[in-house]
Amino acid sequence: MNRDVTVLESKASPSDVNRGTIVRVRGSVIDAHFKHGIPNLHNELRSGDDGEVVIEVVNHLDAHTVRGIALTPTQGLARGSVVVDRGGPLMVPVGKQLLGRALNVFGETIDRGEAIQGVERRSIHQSPVPLTRQITKMEMFHTGIKLIDVLAPLERGGKAGLFGGAGVGKTVVIMELIHNTVSKHEGVSLFCGIGERCREGEELYRELSETGELKNTVLVFGQMNDPPGARFRVGHAALTMAEYFRDDARQDVLLLIDNVFRFIQAGSEVSGLMGRLPSRLGYQPTLGTELAELEERICSTTSGAITSVQAVYVPADDFTDPAAVHTFGHLSATIVLSRKRASEGLYPAIDPLQSRSKLLVPHVVGRRHFDLAQEIRKTLAQYEELKDIIAMLGLEELSQEDRRIVNRARRLERFLTQPFFVTEQFTSHEGRFVDLENALDGCERILNDEFAERPERALYMIGTIDEAKGEASKTT
Repeated sequence: MNRDVTVLESKASPSDVNRGTIVRVRGSVIDAHFKHGIPNLHNELRSGDDGEVVIEVVNHLDAHTVRGIALTPTQGLARGSVVVDRGGPLMVPVGKQLLGRALNVFGETIDRGEAIQGVERRSIHQSPVPLTRQITKMEMFHTGIKLIDVLAPLERGGKAGLFGGAGVGKTVVIMELIHNTVSKHEGVSLFCGIGERCREGEELYRELSETGELKNTVLVFGQMNDPPGARFRVGHAALTMAEYFRDDARQDVLLLIDNVFRFIQAGSEVSGLMGRLPSRLGYQPTLGTELAELEERICSTTSGAITSVQAVYVPADDFTDPAAVHTFGHLSATIVLSRKRASEGLYPAIDPLQSRSKLLVPHVVGRRHFDLAQEIRKTLAQYEELKDIIAMLGLEELSQEDRRIVNRARRLERFLTQPFFVTEQFTSHEGRFVDLENALDGCERILNDEFAERPERALYMIGTIDEAKGEASKTT
C-alpha cells in the first residue's frame, strides 16, 4: 500500500497531497471519503497501483464524501484503496504540436507515435465566450458541396447538424467537409469522434494520411468501447483544443463532431449510474443543460471562428426523439439525410425540402441566391405532389406545364448530386469542389429549361453544369 501511495503522490500536482479512501465501487461509480478537505466538483482524482484509474468528481454526498465517475476501467479497485485529489479538473494539451495526431480524452496519443511533451495544458471545463466578445455578423462558410451551399448554407462560426438514421451517409459528408476545408480554406480541422467505432477512426486517420491533409487536422476519439465517463467528456476536451487555435493561434477552426447522439447517450449512461430518475423515453433529466454546456462554447470572436458540423443519429428515423429535438435548438443550419434519396442513388442523400438554414435570407446570401433557392424548393415540392398522380395514371396524363415541372425537378435532383473526393475509390467518379457561383448558375439554367432536351443521366454525378454537355455527347 505504501508503494501505491508514493506513486500516486508523485503524479499529483499540489504540494500538500489530499489523500482519501475509496468506500464504495459500483461499476464506473466511485465513492471516496476525504478526512481533510473535500475535493471540488470536476476535480480529477487518481487511484490504482500506478494512478492509472482516473475519476472525475460529479457529486458531494456529505462534508467528507464525494461521488465520482471513472473515465477509465475500474478493475483492481476495492474498498480501502487510496485515492488522491489532483487539485484541479482534467487537463488536456493544447498547441500546434497536436496537428497531425490522434488523441484520447486525456490528450494522450493513440496513433503509436511519440508522446506529446512540453506543451501547455488547459482544463476541459471552460466558460463560453461572453456576448461582448462574440461577432454577430452572419457570414457564409463555403463547403464546395452544391446541395449544401445552395439550399442550406453553413454559417462561419455557426453550428450545423447532419441528421439521419444509420447508414445514410453522415460520416461520408463529414469526411468530405474535412477534405474541402483543409484543401481550400486556410484553417484547421478538428475531428471529435464520440462513441464511434474504432474501425471508422482508423479509416479516417489512414485516409487523411494518404491525402496529405492530416498535417492540418487534430483527431480526438472517445471510442465505443471506452467507459461512459470518457465518451461524455471527449467533446469538452476537443473544444478546449479548438479554442486554442481560435483564441491563441487566431485561426478559423472546422470542428466536426461524430456523433452528438452518442454524447447524449453517454450522459444518459452516466446519469443512470449516478442513480438519477430518468426523464422522457429514458433520457437523463439534465439533457438540455449538458448539451448547452457543450454547444455554447462554439462561436465566432474577433480572433477567429469555430464552425461546427455535427452528425446527429436519429433513433428509428424519429425526429420527435428528445435527443434530436434538443439539438435542433442550437443549430443555425439543419441538413437532413434521407434514406429514400439514398435508395434512389442520389448522393449526397440530403433531403432538399427538409434541410434548412437561418442564413438563407436576402440580406445575407443576396437576392439572386435567395430567389433561386425558393424556386428550386418550389419546383421539387410540386414534383413531390405530382408523384402520386404519375404512379397511378402515368406521365402522359399530366398537363404540359406539369410535365415541364417534372422535367426540371428530375434534372435538378440529378444536378445536385456530386462525386466526393473521399469516395473516389468506391465510385470511380473523380471528386468535385464546386464554388457557389457555378452551383447557382447550373440551377438557374436548368430552371430556364436550357437542358430540357438533354438526357437526365448527363446531369448525374457532375461538378459544374458545363460538364453536362460533355456527358451528353458521350451518352448519345
